[in-house]
Amino acid sequence: MATLRSLALASPVSYCWQQQPRSLSGIVTWAVPGSARSAFNGRSIHLPHGRLAPVRGNSQISVPATMMVKPTIQFIQGTDELTIPDVRLTKSRDGTNGMAIFTFDEPSVFDSSGEIGDITGFYMIDEEGVLQSVDVSAKFVNGKPSRIEAKYIMRSPREWDRFMRFMERYANQNGLQFVKK
Repeated sequence: MATLRSLALASPVSYCWQQQPRSLSGIVTWAVPGSARSAFNGRSIHLPHGRLAPVRGNSQISVPATMMVKPTIQFIQGTDELTIPDVRLTKSRDGTNGMAIFTFDEPSVFDSSGEIGDITGFYMIDEEGVLQSVDVSAKFVNGKPSRIEAKYIMRSPREWDRFMRFMERYANQNGLQFVKK
């Protein structure tokens, strides 16, 4: 825990994502420095044409296709968390590591966890795959669960970039606004 505190306190860069009210036109924007933007729009895969194109001999014809997955957060695998979190993000001075702290007030997992099972971790899922952490803690008020805090630690610039790509997609999907503090 001391390491996490020193990282957060020593960081010259601090970020925060907050829920942004949706505009009447339905356009939602998220401002982020250009270095954190991603041009990634999906994963290319190759599928055989099958009946759509003539195949001669044993040759295979393939066409790139893009698979898109709705970015989501889960505490129980297979059950999406419906509550939108507040997210705080810190990065070390040298840029080699960072930490994201997600705070969920009255998360929907408390409504269904008795029926589905126990919280098994913190899973961030998008078309690139799954980012996960087991650093999850629940806060109780009067003996009832009221809040979940999940921490995700990035130990390299590559992990930082991957997290930022997930966060960009998740923010766009859920109307979060990027605020640099």
